[in-house]
Amino acid sequence: MGKKVELDQEECIGCESCVELCPEVFGFDREAVKAYVLEGAGGEVACVEEAVTACPVACISVD
Repeated sequence: MGKKVELDQEECIGCESCVELCPEVFGFDREAVKAYVLEGAGGEVACVEEAVTACPVACISVD
């Protein structure tokens, strides 16, 4: 995937929908109760787009 995925952890509510939909791109910090983008993550564009759509607080963006 050639696009940059960003997740605003300040806005993240820890629902884990992105992690469930796209575990090769998103991880979850149990201590902070926040999702994050995995270092060097690469995944299917459709998977990331589905995660963007599913996020209830719209804190994921793709450039």
